[in-house]
Amino acid sequence: MITITEKEFKQLSEYIKINYGIHLKIEKMALVTGRLHNVLIQAGFKNFTDYYNYVVSDKTGEAVTTLMDKITTNHTFFMREANHFYYFKDNVLPYLTSTVKDKDLRIWCAASSTGEEPYTLAMILDEYFGMNKIWWDTKVLATDISEKVLEIAKNAVYSNERIASLPAHWRAKYFNKINNENSVLIDKIRNEVIYRKFNLMEEVFPFRKTFHTIFCRNVMIYFDNETKIRLVNKLYDHMEYGGYLFIGHSESLNRETTRFKYVMPSVYQKI
Repeated sequence: MITITEKEFKQLSEYIKINYGIHLKIEKMALVTGRLHNVLIQAGFKNFTDYYNYVVSDKTGEAVTTLMDKITTNHTFFMREANHFYYFKDNVLPYLTSTVKDKDLRIWCAASSTGEEPYTLAMILDEYFGMNKIWWDTKVLATDISEKVLEIAKNAVYSNERIASLPAHWRAKYFNKINNENSVLIDKIRNEVIYRKFNLMEEVFPFRKTFHTIFCRNVMIYFDNETKIRLVNKLYDHMEYGGYLFIGHSESLNRETTRFKYVMPSVYQKI
């Protein structure tokens, strides 16, 4: 077993924090070692110092892609924190349809993982607008730092067990069974989500237009306070007035300092 020293862990964790915002505490040494052990073995490295030097000097970007795929946790499921989706359907969409005059609805899932969240939003949008959808641009932008999960999301193949939490009429309407174990999302919904690899720590966000709704859930739990504040300010600056921000149930914004207005736990609005 290749072990990581405290010095090596500090070097690697600082690189990850500076470039990707993820704050790995010293207690995560064993986790990091376990997730990266096979990577080092397969590449022929005998220690984490050599591996770190390889990551920072690799010009192809493949080494850091593998690193982040191993380090990040992409735990998600359909209808996770379901009250957000109900609030989006029952409150946010009626508000936006009455205020967005150009019918260009811009929604961003900032940590889309394997696609369950943006596809749920796409199904809600399809059902909400119905026949009127032809008059609206309702495509969802979905970004993630991990290429691995983005590929899974694009394929849109899920086990029947994973989609069991969805309403029965959604499963019948939006999924086609591949076999007794798996189903695939229909193209109509798949085509409503645009996937892009994106690092939330980028100094400049490349978006030409601001968003009406941003889902950035269960991401900031991995950031320290300074990184979190910096990200929230960027999200605010890239949102339309009246737009909504959804964060994870275990997350919160400091109501004394944030520019967002508190709406309900884990839901905020730009006013």
